[in-house]
Amino acid sequence: MTAQNTGDGCAPSRTSAATGPPTFMYHLECNGAISAHRNLHLPGSSDSPASTSRIAGITDEAKEEFLDLLDVLLPHAQTYVPRLVRMEAFHLSLSQSVVLRHHWILPFVQALKARMTSFQRFFFTANQVKIYTNQEKTRTFIGLEVTSGHAQFLDLVSEVDRVMEEFDLTTFYQDPSFHLSLAWCVGDAHLQLEGQCLQELQAIVDGFEDAEVLLRVHTEQVRCKSGNKFFSMPLK
Repeated sequence: MTAQNTGDGCAPSRTSAATGPPTFMYHLECNGAISAHRNLHLPGSSDSPASTSRIAGITDEAKEEFLDLLDVLLPHAQTYVPRLVRMEAFHLSLSQSVVLRHHWILPFVQALKARMTSFQRFFFTANQVKIYTNQEKTRTFIGLEVTSGHAQFLDLVSEVDRVMEEFDLTTFYQDPSFHLSLAWCVGDAHLQLEGQCLQELQAIVDGFEDAEVLLRVHTEQVRCKSGNKFFSMPLK
């Protein structure tokens, strides 16, 4: 069965109503470092709210090796669905995209920061290949599902949802499948990707050199994204 996508691939954007103040689309991500041997920050992984990168903290070594894995996975998946393309950036979603009026932005971000201050950094592993679609079944994603660290993400989402409720916004999905999306395509392609293709993709991941280390991710910060603007909340 295809799992529901938890927000990946949805591009938040600024909107404006003719009769009211500007509104902004907001989306919460959890960014970390894909750990190879040591953690190094790439440019764009700082706490600057003007950062345009959604990768945040992928190590130089791990980035190359991670892309090597994608260079094997994607062409194989494209033999089943040729229109698949690689994601431009990798993150793990902690919220749905929501609309905020301009005067809510500062108190919203402050409330999130207050909720995140008590959380420690942690490692998680994402090594289970899974097929996702968005709610409208207009996009399909190949992702790596979190297999360890799920409880920590549920704790983070619980705090994020409390802030959403304070602002009368939509909370996250029930029983979420936390994952990193790797590739996507337009349309519902889960029938072509499930079954034999999914088994073969999982075998590639399981057999990839140093996959156990490569797919162990260090979660370092939560970021609130609107268009190209980020509000960063480092974990302790």
